[in-house]
Amino acid sequence: MAGTRLIFLVEDDPDHELLTIRALRKSHIANDVRVARDGEEAIEMLFGEGEKALPTKPQVILLDLKLPKVDGLEVLRRIREDDRTRMLPVVVLTSSDEERDILRSYKLGVNSYIRKPVNFSDFAEATQQLGMYWLVLNECPPSLQ
Repeated sequence: MAGTRLIFLVEDDPDHELLTIRALRKSHIANDVRVARDGEEAIEMLFGEGEKALPTKPQVILLDLKLPKVDGLEVLRRIREDDRTRMLPVVVLTSSDEERDILRSYKLGVNSYIRKPVNFSDFAEATQQLGMYWLVLNECPPSLQ
């Protein structure tokens, strides 16, 4: 499992989760996708131990902002303050176009901020481009490979 390029999707909306996974598969991105459905679960999976923990560091984290229990900005803050996860690529994938969310995300160190397109074909195209960039073209720091 250590050689697999894992995608960590943090998304509370089951429809958005299915659309994201469907769009990745439609784009022939066959990476293992692990899902956390709220911010608390995301933190447990990233930093916890045992069966809840991710089997390997993710190649990319797709993070929604509007999450139950712990919001996405707090998850991002926790990722960036911990040496084990500080350099992980994090892409905010959210329906929020609020300027303060965009600013706070970048201040907290997000790598990219993408507003979810409304229709599936645009969403699939955005997801394909995301996958191609973060999983194929992007060079991760050696400690993440």
